[in-house]
Amino acid sequence: MTGPLAGLKVLELGTLIAGPFAARMFAEFGAEVIKVEDPKGGDPIRNWRYLHEGTSLWWYVQARNKKSIALNLKDPRAQEIARTLALDADVVIENYRPGVLEKWGLGYEQLRAHNPSTIMVRISGYGQSGPMRDMPGFGAIGESMGGIRYVSGHPDRPPVRIGISIGDSIAALHGVIGALMALRHRDATGGRGRGAGQFIDVALYEAVFNMMESTVPEFDRFGVVRERTGGALPGIVPSNTYTCADGAAIVVAGNGDAIFKRLMTAMGRIDLAEDPELARNEGRVKRTGEIDAAIQSWCSGRSIDEALAALKAADVPASRIYSVADMFSDPQFAARDMIEQQHLPDGTALKVPSVVPKLSATPGGTAWLGPALGEHTEELLKQLGHDQAAIDTLRRDGVI
Repeated sequence: MTGPLAGLKVLELGTLIAGPFAARMFAEFGAEVIKVEDPKGGDPIRNWRYLHEGTSLWWYVQARNKKSIALNLKDPRAQEIARTLALDADVVIENYRPGVLEKWGLGYEQLRAHNPSTIMVRISGYGQSGPMRDMPGFGAIGESMGGIRYVSGHPDRPPVRIGISIGDSIAALHGVIGALMALRHRDATGGRGRGAGQFIDVALYEAVFNMMESTVPEFDRFGVVRERTGGALPGIVPSNTYTCADGAAIVVAGNGDAIFKRLMTAMGRIDLAEDPELARNEGRVKRTGEIDAAIQSWCSGRSIDEALAALKAADVPASRIYSVADMFSDPQFAARDMIEQQHLPDGTALKVPSVVPKLSATPGGTAWLGPALGEHTEELLKQLGHDQAAIDTLRRDGVI
């Protein structure tokens, strides 16, 4: 493995989305990531959504570049193996309900007693403290409690969910950022084995809450509760979704002062372009309905391709709303190599998303797709000093 994180060791004690997505980013950029899975079935995401020869296509991306070790963590022998791996790791990532790792002797304080440099990312529904600490919480709950569900959808309908597990992914990114900051602090205070470790406490709802822009100060100062506004960006005008003559939806973001003037000029609405009341955003907000109606009328008279061409010529930000099929045929995606081709274990070609962000000198990449369950168990146990006879005994006893 190469990349900016080469040389780092990460132990993943997690399932499904948030913890594994955080570990995936470390793996994509060169860290050695060891994923612990239950020998009976492994991570449930192996069986989610569309399967190829019994394995989820999602799994192959979520677990790329990782090594899989199968351990029954309810067995003390497996717990000891996991503890050895954790104490040798730079970062431990987990997303169990608070208290589970402590029950297995793998909690942060238990590890820290043996290695003060231990860094642990702990992702849970509500965090490691507070009255809701022990309650189960998935991404959907975090999205609801964190506020993003409340503002998603149209004002005359119940809140909707985004079509992906965005709450889990947001929490994962916060976990990665926290771990990198903790690694920086550890290295500044003595390095691996000597520097100060810590744990990163990521609550799903708090990670979502951190994305909620100006909602808190606006409510505190003015009592304003941001509501659902459909395709519009509230208080920033114009920025909305409109329908073209062919029924296609187009997003137009003409909310910059100079951009608004170019947009209205391109539409032939010189009256609005030159209106002094509309020269700044605060004036446009007062006449949102009028402006949106004018843009919708203009879009209704042309296809989306015609609208996009006119707006491109006027240097106005606009876009069709992409499906994944649009992404596969888009020249920008192609020019940036955003979709890459890999191969499944049986040789089947499979297109997967490329690694982001793009680093100019030390880019990440795909070394291999998600491993078979326990594919690296023997390799890792032998590195820990177990001989073949001991490994065979552990397998016979259901420990691995």
